Order: sequence, then structure tokens, then C-alpha cells
Amino acid sequence: MANFNKVNVSSDARTELHNKLSLTGAEISINHLLAGTGVPFIHSHKNNEEIYAILSGKGKVIIDGETIELVSGDWLRISPAAKRQFFAAEDTEIHFICIQVKENSLENYTKDDAIV
Repeated sequence: MANFNKVNVSSDARTELHNKLSLTGAEISINHLLAGTGVPFIHSHKNNEEIYAILSGKGKVIIDGETIELVSGDWLRISPAAKRQFFAAEDTEIHFICIQVKENSLENYTKDDAIV
């Protein structure tokens, strides 16, 4: 059995990678919102912080009632308790990655965890 998994992801509205890559420490999703659309719900988490990377396009996120504009190249960390909802701009789609990990679970960084 190989020590890696590889998949190719299409541009579906949402693709969750936990099963496709057999992830054990994080949840990663690839998200694509068409122009003028948004995630149809507001949500928060019990334990997981989320890290977002805006890959292309533009839009906004509303976090605890505050609107934050988003453009390609932006990175954003949101604590578990924060209520959030994402939207594409009216005239432009948005494509982003969301990484979910348990808050305060990072024990080692690359340098400290690497075996050379």
C-alpha cells in the first residue's frame, strides 16, 4: 500500500476531501460559488477552526455580523464559535479552499516534525 493518495478535483460546487484522500487530521473542501450566489446557511463549529484560501474571484464573508470583502490571494482564519456565511460577488464567481482542524491541536511545525 502506498504512503500517499492522489485525486483530481473537478469544479463542482463543493468537494470534500476527507474520504477521497483518507484524511485523518483535517477536513479540506474545495468550494465554488457562482456569481450572485452564496452558501445557503450560517454556521459555526464546536471544535474546529477554519482556514480559507481564496483561489480566484471575489466575494465576501459575514462573520458575527461583520462583512469582510474577499479577493483572490486572501487567507482567512475563523475561530470555531464565530458564525459565518460566504457569498460570491454579484458579477464574479469565487473559488476557495476551506481547511478545518481542531483548534489548538498543532503540536509541531514542519522544522520540528521533519525527519532528515
